[in-house]
Amino acid sequence: AAAAAGGEVTLVNAAPAANRALWDALRRAGITIAIEGENVTVSRAPGTPIQPVDIQTAPWPGFATDLQAQFMALMALADGTSLIRETIFENRFMHAPELTRLGARIEVHGNEAVVRGPAAYRGAPVMATDLRASVSLVIAGLAGEGETLVNRVYHLDRGFEHLEEKLSRCGARIGREKE
Repeated sequence: AAAAAGGEVTLVNAAPAANRALWDALRRAGITIAIEGENVTVSRAPGTPIQPVDIQTAPWPGFATDLQAQFMALMALADGTSLIRETIFENRFMHAPELTRLGARIEVHGNEAVVRGPAAYRGAPVMATDLRASVSLVIAGLAGEGETLVNRVYHLDRGFEHLEEKLSRCGARIGREKE
């Protein structure tokens, strides 16, 4: 979220050794990653361009399939074209049409997604299809203009405890609405 929206966030007790492939991909995108012990600081000055990065999911220690949707939301903001290849799960790009509703330009061909940026995310109602998709939509909404309403957040609740509270503490304007 900090990489997409701009700003600086320190993740405390983030087990940085478990996500080396992510830190590497973010650095290639031009995001500043500072690791100190078990803490990771992620930062991008607002207005700093994001570089396109091609990724391929792989078993650990490769790029985790669980991070692919979030990285796609970021790559839609990159200044150029990225290729995301999913090698772990079939049909893991269900978030792509929802990201396009927010302004992303994504073409899915089998297990590959071509992401053309930079997108200008604009708020819209979107629907979470799974846990990973839900947080990618939140990231896109935070990086965009206007209000984004993510429906079916019960997916989000399966893996992200009190996400809106944590993001609010980082300066996000985010909340939960009753149906």
